[in-house]
Amino acid sequence: MSRRAPGIRAALALTLTAPLTLTAPLVLGRPAAAADQYTVTALKFTVPAGGRDCTVDADLYRPAGVDRAHPAPAVLATNGFGGSKSDGSTDAIGKAFAQRGYVGLVYSGLGFGGSGCLISLDDPDIDGRAASGLIDFLAGTRAADDGTRADFVTLDAKGDPRVGMIGGSYGGAIQLATAAVDHRVDALVPLITWNDLAYSLDPNNASGSGTVPGAFKWQWTNGFYLIGETQPLTVPSLDPTRINSLTCLHFVSKACAIIRTLNSGSYPAKATADLLAYAHSVSPVSYLNRVKAPTLLVQGQADSLFNLNEATATYKTLKARGTTAKMIWQSWGHSGGMTDPAAGELDLSKGDLESSYVGRRILAWFDRYLLRRTDTDTGPAFAYYRDWITDPVDTYATANQLPALDEKFYLSGDGKLVDNRAKVARGSRGYANWLVPASHSESSLSGTIGLPDPGPYDTTGTYLGWTSEPLTRTTDVVGAPRATLKVVSPKARRVQNSGDAADKLVLFAKLYDVAPDGTQTLVHRLVAPVRVPDVTKSFTVTLPGIVHRYAKGHRLRFVIAASDDAYTGNRGITPVTVVSSPSDTGVLELPVVGD
Repeated sequence: MSRRAPGIRAALALTLTAPLTLTAPLVLGRPAAAADQYTVTALKFTVPAGGRDCTVDADLYRPAGVDRAHPAPAVLATNGFGGSKSDGSTDAIGKAFAQRGYVGLVYSGLGFGGSGCLISLDDPDIDGRAASGLIDFLAGTRAADDGTRADFVTLDAKGDPRVGMIGGSYGGAIQLATAAVDHRVDALVPLITWNDLAYSLDPNNASGSGTVPGAFKWQWTNGFYLIGETQPLTVPSLDPTRINSLTCLHFVSKACAIIRTLNSGSYPAKATADLLAYAHSVSPVSYLNRVKAPTLLVQGQADSLFNLNEATATYKTLKARGTTAKMIWQSWGHSGGMTDPAAGELDLSKGDLESSYVGRRILAWFDRYLLRRTDTDTGPAFAYYRDWITDPVDTYATANQLPALDEKFYLSGDGKLVDNRAKVARGSRGYANWLVPASHSESSLSGTIGLPDPGPYDTTGTYLGWTSEPLTRTTDVVGAPRATLKVVSPKARRVQNSGDAADKLVLFAKLYDVAPDGTQTLVHRLVAPVRVPDVTKSFTVTLPGIVHRYAKGHRLRFVIAASDDAYTGNRGITPVTVVSSPSDTGVLELPVVGD
C-alpha cells in the first residue's frame, strides 16, 4: 500500500515544558538499553536572522551520562513545511538519535510552530543564520533565553561543536543553507528536498532554457502558500514577528511577489527576472559552492514536487566541487510511495533506523563523520530502490555512478517508436490544445486532503504518442530519460517574442508503460513540462528520473501533450505539428541498466 509522506502535513501541536524522562542508551550510535534514559527540555532562543531577532522554539534531547566530562556529538533537525518541532517525523529524530547517544536539538523553523519571524523559504541569510545561532548554543558559546547552556557536546575546537543535520523537504534544504553559511556543520542528510525552487514550482525541462520560465505547478505551490498564509486559523496567539502585511501575511515579501507572478498567468520580463533571481537565491543551486560538509542525499521516486532530478543536480554539483557526497533514491516522497513496512523502507516517524536500508546508511554516515569511526563503510556512491523486488534484503541496487543514456528510440511519422533510424517512416501529425486542460497526470494534493485521484489520461486530438513494438527483453530504466524534439507551430512562432514569456509554446512530455492488454501506467504520474525557448529550433527535454522495470512483452509509449491540469499551459489555441523523416526526427534516450 502507498501513502503520503508525513513531512508535508501540518502537525499536531505538542508543547513540552518541564524536562521529560524517556528511555535511551549509553553506547553512541547504538540502540537503547531499556534501563538507560535521556531528558527532553523545551528551550527558547533569540537569534539574529536577516537583520532582525527571531525567537526559535526548540527541544533539547540529552542522553543520560552525557556531560562535560563525557561529551557526545549533536544532531540538529527541523520540520517540513507547515509543521513544527512536535511533528511525528521531526520529534522522532530527536528521540531516535538520543536513543543512540547523540545530543539532539530539534526546533520549529522560522514562521512555524512556536518560532517567530516570517516564512523565508530556507533562505541561507535568514533561516541558515538562525540555525547557525543554534550551533552556537551547541558550541557552548550562546545560552538559551532562560540561561541554559550546553557544555556537553563534543568540540572539534573552541566554539566548534561536532554536529550533523538530518530532515526532510523544508527540513532538508535548511541543512544545505546552514552548511553554506556555517562550516562548523560536519555531516548532512537532506531527504526529499529541492535544488532549485524555480524548477520545483515552475519547471521548464528544456535544456538551455536559461531565463525562460516554465509551466506553473499551481496545485503544489498554492497548497503550500495557503498552509503558510492561514496560520492564524491554526496557531493561537501568533508571534507578532510572524505578521508581514495584509497582502502578504506570513511570508517575506519577495516570496509573495513570486506567488503573485506565477498565479497571474503572465511572465513580463522584469517580473520573470525577479521571480527567477529570488527562487535561485533561496535554493541550493545558488550556494552549493559554499557547502563543504559530507552530504548523504536521499530522494523519493514518488515525488512530483521535488523529483529525482533535483537530488541529481545537487549531487553532481557537490561532487564536481570536491565535496563528499552520496545519493540514495528511496521509494517514497511527497507524492506517496511509502511501501509496506515489511519491505524495509525508512519511516522516520518510527525511529527504528536499523530495520531499513536507508536508516542503516544514515547511521553509518553519522558513525563516520560525527563519531569519527574512520573504518565505517558509508556505502556505495549511488543506490536505488526497486519496487519489482519482493525480498527486502535485495530491494536496493547499488552502483558507483549514475547510469548513462545508452538506448535510443526514434519517433516515426506513423506513430511508432522504433529502435533504428532507418525504420522511421516519413510523415507528419498534429495536435492542438483546448482552452481547458485535456490531459491529467495527478491531483497533486489528493493524498494530503483525502480526495480520490483519477488515473492519468490524454484526450484524443490534444496529444501525440509514439509506441514501440513489444519489448523482447526486460528493460530496467534507472535515471532521467531524454528526448530531442522539434515542433512546427506558426502561431507560437509569431508570438514567442512578444515580450511576455507566457506566449511561448508549452507542452508536456511523458513516458508510459503499456501492458499487453493495453493498460498504460505513467510511472509515479511524472511529467516533464516544457516552455519551448524557440520553436524554430530543436530542443532537448530531460524527463523526471525514474526507476522502473518495463517487462518483456510490454511497450514504451512516449507522449507529448498540449496540457496537464496540474500545471498552467498555453495561452489560446496553439496547433502543433511534428514532422518525421529518417534523417530528421525526434530521439528518445533511456538510461538502461543490466543486460
